[in-house]
Amino acid sequence: MSGDAVRLLVLWCPDWPVVAAGAATGIPPLAPAAVFSANRVVTCSAAARRSGIARGMRRRDAQARCPELVVHQHDPDRDARLFEPVAAAVEAHAVGVEVVRPGIVAVPVAGAAGYFGGEEALAELLITEVEAHVGVECQVGVADGLFAATLAARRATFVPSGGAAAFLAPLSVAELDQPGDERGELVGLLQRLGLRTLGAFAALTEREVAGRFPRDAITAHRLARGLAQRPPVRRALPPDLAITETFEHPLERVDEAAFVAKTLGERFFAGLARHGFACTRLAITALTEAGEERVRVWRCAEPLTARATADRVRWQCEGWLTVRDGDRPSAGIVRLTLDPEEVVGGNALQLQLGSMGQDADAAERAARALVRIQGLLGPDAVCTPLLDGGRGPAERVRLIPWGEPRRPVLEDRPWPGRLPAPSPALVPSRAASVTVLDDAGDIVCCSERGELDRPPAMVALGDGPPRRVLAVAGPWIVRPTLPGQGRRPLVRLQVVLERDGEDLAMLLAGTVGADPQWTIEGDYD
Repeated sequence: MSGDAVRLLVLWCPDWPVVAAGAATGIPPLAPAAVFSANRVVTCSAAARRSGIARGMRRRDAQARCPELVVHQHDPDRDARLFEPVAAAVEAHAVGVEVVRPGIVAVPVAGAAGYFGGEEALAELLITEVEAHVGVECQVGVADGLFAATLAARRATFVPSGGAAAFLAPLSVAELDQPGDERGELVGLLQRLGLRTLGAFAALTEREVAGRFPRDAITAHRLARGLAQRPPVRRALPPDLAITETFEHPLERVDEAAFVAKTLGERFFAGLARHGFACTRLAITALTEAGEERVRVWRCAEPLTARATADRVRWQCEGWLTVRDGDRPSAGIVRLTLDPEEVVGGNALQLQLGSMGQDADAAERAARALVRIQGLLGPDAVCTPLLDGGRGPAERVRLIPWGEPRRPVLEDRPWPGRLPAPSPALVPSRAASVTVLDDAGDIVCCSERGELDRPPAMVALGDGPPRRVLAVAGPWIVRPTLPGQGRRPLVRLQVVLERDGEDLAMLLAGTVGADPQWTIEGDYD
């Protein structure tokens, strides 16, 4: 154990979507190939990477670099169905096998390693069995925690117990953006701030991360420190979280399983939600008409939605019903049980609204609810923000009524005098008055040529005492070009003020000429 992270062995099949697509279509494994979704590369083979193809590349660019590239369409059902023999081969020698996603399985090493004579011996056995029974190459890594063990598998490394944090420290923060995690924006933000390694990110305190980064950064910070993704749930679990469905007519076809999976997924998700839980490790148990029992555990990086639960049930049933080797059940499935082996608080599942969400069913329900609110309160009752053209932070944000096209109308214009980056973190809805003073206590004015008559030395916020100015940038003259901005030019200043404990960075705006009116336009903290 490292903190609350369990020591795991992860078996990784490189480029599994490409391998599965090639197996389904009969394409040689050494051919340059790539799997595409929405005309962008999801995964590519080693031969394709040697030609310069990378994840996220457009299809046109990829084919230009490698004209002989074999193109496959992304098919999660195919990937999961063909991965079942790999999971079965691992399960034949180890208990507690968990499918993280098609291409990756995790196994607790405590029992199996002792039985087979150590972690290295267990790893060698599993690699041999998978290659012999399934015919695919794989790599194995061992570490404390799923995240560290997955990265260790990609490097075929055995990380000593308690050494996960040291192993992760020199690695790039880009490793946080694993398939399905969708942390690309967070990784980009960390890199722009100069936090380029997991060790640099882990050196921040939890309070600093919670106060300055998005919500998902808290989970990423735990992973960078070598801890489990979330602290364990301390509440006692109700006994009725598992659901069981018995079928009068055995399930023998994939389309029957798909229909059942949707209903079970919705029931399972609703049952957990009633108790304030979300599932991160799902056990699927099938009983056949001949009395055979099949069990498979799916581990999930993020809590399962109803749709994600249904997908895993469908994938697993399809894998059991279509597997070609001797592990295929001899009769149809007469009972399915979904059991949450690991849960987290329901607040860990953050469903987004509208088309930006990852759960299409939830997005559709949200859209209907928002339209109903508009019908009761008017079209302007529900709005979404849009970043548009303009010079200042307030004028660049437009509120678009729900359902109307979200198209920028001002972005194509030139914007001389636009506020330089970074933008303020907070833009007040009502401008608060301030007074900008020099050393003698006189009000600072700005001419129409953009020249201050005296250097700012103090700023008084409202009726409060003046605060000393530590640094100043500007001024920038803004001449009105948009309707409603009046005719008098404005001047902007960026100032850093002295404050107890830490400095205060603000954006000020004032009128040009004598008797200026200064206000707070933005707060950078």
